[in-house]
Amino acid sequence: MRTLGRSTFALLLQAQGGVAPDSSASPTIVELIAGASPVVKIVLLLLALFSIISWSVILYKLWTFRRSERQSRTFLDVFRRSNKFSEVQAVCRSLGESPLVGLFQAGYAELTAQLRQPVAADMVAPAGPQPAAAAARPTLKSLPAVDRALMRASVVEVNKLERRVPFLATTASISPFIGLFGTVWGIMTAFQGIGVTGSTNLGVVAPGIAEALVATAAGLFAAIPAVYFYNQLSQRVKLFASEMDDFAMEFLNIAERNFT
Repeated sequence: MRTLGRSTFALLLQAQGGVAPDSSASPTIVELIAGASPVVKIVLLLLALFSIISWSVILYKLWTFRRSERQSRTFLDVFRRSNKFSEVQAVCRSLGESPLVGLFQAGYAELTAQLRQPVAADMVAPAGPQPAAAAARPTLKSLPAVDRALMRASVVEVNKLERRVPFLATTASISPFIGLFGTVWGIMTAFQGIGVTGSTNLGVVAPGIAEALVATAAGLFAAIPAVYFYNQLSQRVKLFASEMDDFAMEFLNIAERNFT
Protein backbone atom coordinates (compact mmCIF):
# COMPACT_ATOMS: atom_id res chain seq x y z
CA MET A 1 0.00 0.00 0.00
CA ARG A 2 2.87 2.35 0.82
CA THR A 3 4.44 1.72 -2.63
CA LEU A 4 1.10 2.22 -4.36
CA GLY A 5 0.58 5.47 -2.53
CA ARG A 6 3.99 6.75 -3.51
CA SER A 7 3.37 5.86 -7.17
CA THR A 8 0.00 7.57 -7.17
CA PHE A 9 1.46 10.66 -5.53
CA ALA A 10 4.29 10.79 -8.08
CA LEU A 11 1.82 10.53 -10.98
CA LEU A 12 -0.30 13.33 -9.54
CA LEU A 13 2.75 15.57 -9.17
CA GLN A 14 3.81 14.84 -12.74
CA ALA A 15 0.29 15.61 -14.06
CA GLN A 16 0.30 18.90 -12.17
CA GLY A 17 3.73 19.88 -13.46
CA GLY A 18 5.49 19.10 -10.20
CA VAL A 19 7.84 16.58 -11.85
CA ALA A 20 9.81 17.32 -15.00
CA PRO A 21 9.07 15.07 -17.96
CA ASP A 22 11.58 12.42 -18.99
CA SER A 23 14.17 13.93 -21.32
CA SER A 24 15.02 10.56 -22.89
CA ALA A 25 11.86 10.43 -25.02
CA SER A 26 12.24 8.86 -28.46
CA PRO A 27 12.84 11.34 -31.32
CA THR A 28 10.01 12.21 -33.67
CA ILE A 29 9.96 11.56 -37.41
CA VAL A 30 10.86 15.20 -38.10
CA GLU A 31 13.83 14.96 -35.76
CA LEU A 32 14.97 11.75 -37.41
CA ILE A 33 14.79 13.36 -40.86
CA ALA A 34 16.57 16.50 -39.63
CA GLY A 35 19.38 14.40 -38.18
CA ALA A 36 19.72 12.10 -41.18
CA SER A 37 22.84 11.92 -43.29
CA PRO A 38 23.00 13.99 -46.52
CA VAL A 39 22.52 10.88 -48.70
CA VAL A 40 19.39 9.86 -46.83
CA LYS A 41 18.05 13.41 -47.09
CA ILE A 42 18.61 13.36 -50.87
CA VAL A 43 16.77 10.02 -51.06
CA LEU A 44 13.86 11.41 -49.06
CA LEU A 45 13.73 14.52 -51.25
CA LEU A 46 13.67 12.37 -54.39
CA LEU A 47 10.86 10.23 -52.99
CA ALA A 48 8.92 13.34 -52.03
CA LEU A 49 9.20 14.60 -55.63
CA PHE A 50 7.99 11.25 -56.97
CA SER A 51 5.07 11.29 -54.56
CA ILE A 52 4.05 14.89 -55.38
CA ILE A 53 4.20 14.31 -59.14
CA SER A 54 2.30 11.03 -58.79
CA TRP A 55 -0.52 12.65 -56.85
CA SER A 56 -0.65 15.47 -59.39
CA VAL A 57 -1.03 12.92 -62.19
CA ILE A 58 -3.64 10.98 -60.23
CA LEU A 59 -5.80 14.01 -59.48
CA TYR A 60 -5.47 15.38 -63.01
CA LYS A 61 -6.37 12.07 -64.68
CA LEU A 62 -9.32 11.48 -62.36
CA TRP A 63 -10.64 14.93 -63.21
CA THR A 64 -10.17 14.52 -66.97
CA PHE A 65 -11.63 11.01 -66.99
CA ARG A 66 -14.69 12.21 -65.12
CA ARG A 67 -15.18 14.99 -67.69
CA SER A 68 -14.65 12.54 -70.55
CA GLU A 69 -17.24 10.14 -69.17
CA ARG A 70 -19.79 12.91 -68.68
CA GLN A 71 -19.25 14.35 -72.16
CA SER A 72 -19.29 10.89 -73.74
CA ARG A 73 -22.74 10.23 -72.30
CA THR A 74 -23.95 13.57 -73.66
CA PHE A 75 -22.41 12.91 -77.07
CA LEU A 76 -23.95 9.45 -77.37
CA ASP A 77 -27.34 10.86 -76.48
CA VAL A 78 -27.02 13.52 -79.21
CA PHE A 79 -25.64 11.00 -81.73
CA ARG A 80 -28.50 8.53 -81.26
CA ARG A 81 -31.22 11.18 -81.34
CA SER A 82 -29.95 13.00 -84.44
CA ASN A 83 -31.05 12.15 -87.98
CA LYS A 84 -28.03 13.69 -89.71
CA PHE A 85 -24.31 13.51 -89.09
CA SER A 86 -24.11 17.25 -89.68
CA GLU A 87 -26.25 17.82 -86.59
CA VAL A 88 -23.83 15.74 -84.52
CA GLN A 89 -20.84 17.59 -85.99
CA ALA A 90 -22.32 20.87 -84.78
CA VAL A 91 -22.07 19.84 -81.11
CA CYS A 92 -18.61 18.26 -81.29
CA ARG A 93 -16.79 21.47 -80.45
CA SER A 94 -18.48 21.73 -77.06
CA LEU A 95 -17.74 18.07 -76.18
CA GLY A 96 -14.09 17.92 -77.11
CA GLU A 97 -13.04 16.00 -73.97
CA SER A 98 -14.94 12.92 -75.10
CA PRO A 99 -12.81 10.38 -77.02
CA LEU A 100 -15.89 9.47 -79.04
CA VAL A 101 -15.83 12.93 -80.60
CA GLY A 102 -12.42 12.23 -82.09
CA LEU A 103 -13.70 8.97 -83.57
CA PHE A 104 -16.79 10.59 -84.99
CA GLN A 105 -14.88 13.45 -86.58
CA ALA A 106 -12.39 11.06 -88.22
CA GLY A 107 -15.18 8.87 -89.59
CA TYR A 108 -17.25 11.86 -90.67
CA ALA A 109 -14.27 13.41 -92.48
CA GLU A 110 -13.60 10.20 -94.40
CA LEU A 111 -17.29 9.80 -95.17
CA THR A 112 -17.56 13.35 -96.46
CA ALA A 113 -14.40 13.02 -98.56
CA GLN A 114 -15.75 9.95 -100.33
CA LEU A 115 -19.24 11.34 -100.90
CA ARG A 116 -17.89 14.60 -102.37
CA GLN A 117 -15.73 12.91 -105.00
CA PRO A 118 -16.68 13.95 -108.59
CA VAL A 119 -18.53 11.50 -110.77
CA ALA A 120 -16.27 9.60 -113.19
CA ALA A 121 -16.43 10.46 -116.89
CA ASP A 122 -17.80 7.09 -117.89
CA MET A 123 -20.61 7.50 -115.41
CA VAL A 124 -21.87 10.79 -116.93
CA ALA A 125 -25.17 10.44 -118.83
CA PRO A 126 -24.91 11.01 -122.62
CA ALA A 127 -26.10 14.29 -124.10
CA GLY A 128 -29.58 14.53 -125.51
CA PRO A 129 -33.05 14.37 -124.17
CA GLN A 130 -33.32 11.89 -121.33
CA PRO A 131 -36.28 10.96 -119.17
CA ALA A 132 -36.45 12.78 -115.87
CA ALA A 133 -34.88 10.83 -113.06
CA ALA A 134 -34.35 11.33 -109.40
CA ALA A 135 -31.00 12.55 -108.17
CA ALA A 136 -28.46 9.80 -107.70
CA ARG A 137 -28.10 8.50 -104.15
CA PRO A 138 -24.65 9.22 -102.64
CA THR A 139 -22.66 6.02 -102.32
CA LEU A 140 -19.49 5.16 -100.48
CA LYS A 141 -16.61 3.88 -102.56
CA SER A 142 -14.89 2.06 -99.69
CA LEU A 143 -16.42 1.19 -96.35
CA PRO A 144 -13.12 -0.37 -95.15
CA ALA A 145 -11.48 3.05 -95.61
CA VAL A 146 -13.95 4.48 -93.10
CA ASP A 147 -13.15 1.60 -90.78
CA ARG A 148 -9.42 2.33 -91.05
CA ALA A 149 -10.02 6.02 -90.29
CA LEU A 150 -11.93 5.04 -87.17
CA MET A 151 -9.16 2.67 -86.11
CA ARG A 152 -6.50 5.35 -86.51
CA ALA A 153 -8.58 7.80 -84.49
CA SER A 154 -9.12 5.17 -81.80
CA VAL A 155 -5.36 4.68 -81.41
CA VAL A 156 -4.86 8.44 -81.13
CA GLU A 157 -7.56 8.78 -78.48
CA VAL A 158 -6.25 5.85 -76.43
CA ASN A 159 -2.76 7.38 -76.47
CA LYS A 160 -4.24 10.66 -75.22
CA LEU A 161 -6.03 8.85 -72.41
CA GLU A 162 -2.88 6.96 -71.40
CA ARG A 163 -0.70 10.07 -71.34
CA ARG A 164 1.17 10.46 -68.03
CA VAL A 165 -0.34 7.26 -66.59
CA PRO A 166 2.87 5.22 -67.14
CA PHE A 167 4.63 7.57 -64.72
CA LEU A 168 2.59 5.95 -61.95
CA ALA A 169 3.95 2.54 -62.94
CA THR A 170 7.46 3.98 -62.87
CA THR A 171 6.88 5.41 -59.41
CA ALA A 172 5.42 2.15 -58.15
CA SER A 173 8.40 0.20 -59.47
CA ILE A 174 11.32 2.42 -58.52
CA SER A 175 10.26 4.10 -55.26
CA PRO A 176 10.69 1.03 -53.00
CA PHE A 177 14.20 0.49 -54.36
CA ILE A 178 15.14 4.13 -53.80
CA GLY A 179 13.85 3.85 -50.24
CA LEU A 180 15.75 0.60 -49.76
CA PHE A 181 18.94 2.30 -50.94
CA GLY A 182 18.41 5.04 -48.33
CA THR A 183 17.83 2.41 -45.65
CA VAL A 184 20.98 0.46 -46.54
CA TRP A 185 23.03 3.65 -46.54
CA GLY A 186 21.57 4.71 -43.18
CA ILE A 187 22.35 1.33 -41.61
CA MET A 188 25.90 1.51 -42.95
CA THR A 189 26.25 4.92 -41.33
CA ALA A 190 24.83 3.56 -38.06
CA PHE A 191 27.35 0.70 -38.00
CA GLN A 192 30.17 3.11 -38.76
CA GLY A 193 29.06 5.12 -35.72
CA ILE A 194 29.16 1.95 -33.63
CA GLY A 195 32.67 1.29 -34.83
CA VAL A 196 33.80 4.81 -33.95
CA THR A 197 32.21 4.91 -30.49
CA GLY A 198 32.82 1.25 -29.71
CA SER A 199 29.43 1.05 -28.01
CA THR A 200 26.65 -1.38 -28.90
CA ASN A 201 24.18 0.17 -26.48
CA LEU A 202 20.64 0.14 -27.89
CA GLY A 203 20.28 3.81 -27.12
CA VAL A 204 23.18 4.50 -29.45
CA VAL A 205 22.22 2.09 -32.24
CA ALA A 206 18.44 2.53 -32.35
CA PRO A 207 18.26 6.18 -33.56
CA GLY A 208 20.51 5.46 -36.55
CA ILE A 209 18.49 2.38 -37.56
CA ALA A 210 15.20 4.23 -37.09
CA GLU A 211 16.55 7.05 -39.26
CA ALA A 212 17.46 4.51 -41.94
CA LEU A 213 14.04 2.85 -41.89
CA VAL A 214 12.34 6.20 -42.56
CA ALA A 215 13.59 5.96 -46.16
CA THR A 216 11.90 2.58 -46.65
CA ALA A 217 8.66 3.94 -45.21
CA ALA A 218 8.86 6.95 -47.56
CA GLY A 219 9.41 4.65 -50.54
CA LEU A 220 6.33 2.60 -49.67
CA PHE A 221 4.34 5.78 -49.07
CA ALA A 222 5.12 6.89 -52.64
CA ALA A 223 4.70 3.45 -54.24
CA ILE A 224 1.44 2.13 -52.75
CA PRO A 225 -0.91 4.91 -54.02
CA ALA A 226 0.86 4.82 -57.40
CA VAL A 227 0.20 1.07 -57.77
CA TYR A 228 -3.44 1.38 -56.78
CA PHE A 229 -4.30 4.30 -59.02
CA TYR A 230 -2.26 2.97 -61.94
CA ASN A 231 -4.46 -0.14 -61.95
CA GLN A 232 -7.61 1.95 -61.55
CA LEU A 233 -6.74 4.36 -64.34
CA SER A 234 -5.58 1.58 -66.66
CA GLN A 235 -8.91 -0.18 -66.16
CA ARG A 236 -10.78 3.00 -67.02
CA VAL A 237 -8.70 3.41 -70.18
CA LYS A 238 -9.71 -0.13 -71.17
CA LEU A 239 -13.36 0.78 -70.61
CA PHE A 240 -12.93 3.86 -72.81
CA ALA A 241 -11.30 1.71 -75.51
CA SER A 242 -14.18 -0.78 -75.36
CA GLU A 243 -16.69 2.06 -75.62
CA MET A 244 -14.84 3.43 -78.66
CA ASP A 245 -14.94 0.00 -80.34
CA ASP A 246 -18.69 -0.18 -79.80
CA PHE A 247 -19.16 3.31 -81.19
CA ALA A 248 -17.02 2.55 -84.25
CA MET A 249 -19.18 -0.49 -85.06
CA GLU A 250 -22.34 1.57 -84.58
CA PHE A 251 -20.98 4.30 -86.88
CA LEU A 252 -20.07 1.73 -89.56
CA ASN A 253 -23.51 0.15 -89.37
CA ILE A 254 -25.19 3.51 -89.96
CA ALA A 255 -22.82 4.33 -92.84
CA GLU A 256 -23.43 0.94 -94.45
CA ARG A 257 -27.20 1.22 -94.19
CA ASN A 258 -27.35 4.73 -95.64
CA PHE A 259 -24.48 5.01 -98.12
CA THR A 260 -23.90 1.57 -99.66
